[in-house]
Amino acid sequence: MLEPTKKRPTDTVELCFRGPAARKDEAARLLKNLGFETASDSIPWREVFPEYTEEELPAVCLRAARRREGLTQKELAALADIPQAHISMMERGKMPIGVTRAKRLAKALNTGYKVFL
Repeated sequence: MLEPTKKRPTDTVELCFRGPAARKDEAARLLKNLGFETASDSIPWREVFPEYTEEELPAVCLRAARRREGLTQKELAALADIPQAHISMMERGKMPIGVTRAKRLAKALNTGYKVFL
């Protein structure tokens, strides 16, 4: 029987704010005092995972998004109205995702569809 994967606790978060430009420096200073750092200090994910090719990325993104939501392939298949066997093949890179399926998957996984293309 398929089991959902456990969600790992997240130690960090990324914040995004909109507000008056005149108060930007003050907001940055206050957040740094709380232990936050600017996003520009982060490392691009492609540098961290150079082993993935452009062809593998949609499959990796699909599998990661499903696991992030704590869903099994069967549960995702029901939510997206896509056969579970197709979910499996897409996660292994054996079947292209395509725009229509990407939109269904994105809706079920609470993300943008372009990450699967």
